[in-house]
Amino acid sequence: MMSKRFEMDIVISNSDPRPIYEQISSQIRSMIISGTLSEGDPLPSMRILARDLRVSVITTKRAYNDLEAEGLITTVGGKGCYVSAVEPDVIREGHLLSIQENIRKAADEARESGITLEELHEMVDLMYDGDRGGRFHH
Repeated sequence: MMSKRFEMDIVISNSDPRPIYEQISSQIRSMIISGTLSEGDPLPSMRILARDLRVSVITTKRAYNDLEAEGLITTVGGKGCYVSAVEPDVIREGHLLSIQENIRKAADEARESGITLEELHEMVDLMYDGDRGGRFHH
């Protein structure tokens, strides 16, 4: 029996302030939400993913545990991890909560830094439209 080897296109960035496990889980989450990964698709074993990304198995285990806690993947004993059936409304609500928390943090930082609401709006508009490099003009 041939086993399906699935190549995960995950990029770990040293410039990303998030922990490595969070970078991994975030990218897998995006693949599930976007439909790149579908219900029932197998994920690489924690060991294989750790080897491919040159990180510890503890790191990949933490990423998989977080995804499982969110209901995005399921672990089948002795067989591995698979993408779960996920309701689109559940995914959307999770995104809304995450975005709300990020906006709250940005609003707090803007207020503390003397950045006006108009400047904050301009930043959000530019980022939403694709200016991810932070090239904001005052």
